Amino acid sequence: MSTQTLSGGCQCGAVRFRLTGTPGVSSVCYCRMCQKASASQALALVSVGEAAFKWTRGQPAWFQSSNAARRGFCDKCGTPLSYEAPDGLALSVLAFDDPDAVPPTIAYGVEGKRPWCDGIPALPERDTMEDAGAVAFLRTLVSYQHPDHDTEAWPPENRR
Repeated sequence: MSTQTLSGGCQCGAVRFRLTGTPGVSSVCYCRMCQKASASQALALVSVGEAAFKWTRGQPAWFQSSNAARRGFCDKCGTPLSYEAPDGLALSVLAFDDPDAVPPTIAYGVEGKRPWCDGIPALPERDTMEDAGAVAFLRTLVSYQHPDHDTEAWPPENRR
């Protein structure tokens, strides 16, 4: 990973952040606490490391998940945003506008990995629009999700 400026935030746009510099280690964690915090089989996190970091819109709410760590999330939409422990702050990789800029390089907490995780890549795959029964419905959807880039204000005034 090279020196860069990366932005990200929650699904609704109420909380946004910016990281400038070289991030630290990017990882996935399969521990049960990270599974519960992300409602997924693993949580991908990247350490802020020595990079400059700031919350640029709003602030996360915090849940003290253990005696040593707390987890930041948007109190409006629930998006998991961060993990803070004595060794520093880490951000949810998938909360970045470009999550591929900070790909995980190591897996932690593998003792908590669900037995079915390794089989996921072998599952049959289907593009969203290949579900013939859902195409008509999907074409009517209007996303209110914050776009994957910084905005001056959110939500837009003309949204209904």
